[in-house]
Amino acid sequence: MTTKKKMMTLDQLKSRDIGKIGTKERDKYEFDLKMEILGEMIKSVRKERKLTQEQLGKLIGVQKSQISKLERNTKNVTIETILKVFRALKANVKFSVEMNQSKFKVA
Repeated sequence: MTTKKKMMTLDQLKSRDIGKIGTKERDKYEFDLKMEILGEMIKSVRKERKLTQEQLGKLIGVQKSQISKLERNTKNVTIETILKVFRALKANVKFSVEMNQSKFKVA
């Protein structure tokens, strides 16, 4: 007897295991994931620019430990700080904000 395995998309798995889109649990998961990716992006660009955490900290006026925290967890950081970091790294940043069915972009 053969058993058929049902294939599921990543979104289907997330809906089943975390919650459907729009639920508090799913929104928190998606937010946390995006913040983790942002921290990884900062670290990647910093290394690409051949800067240490200490050097990047000096460029924006913070301690090395703050850069380390930022790369590990961007949840408690202001947008202003994130923009300072990317400006110091000479990286372009674009934000996209969705409200209801409208989409706004800020460059």
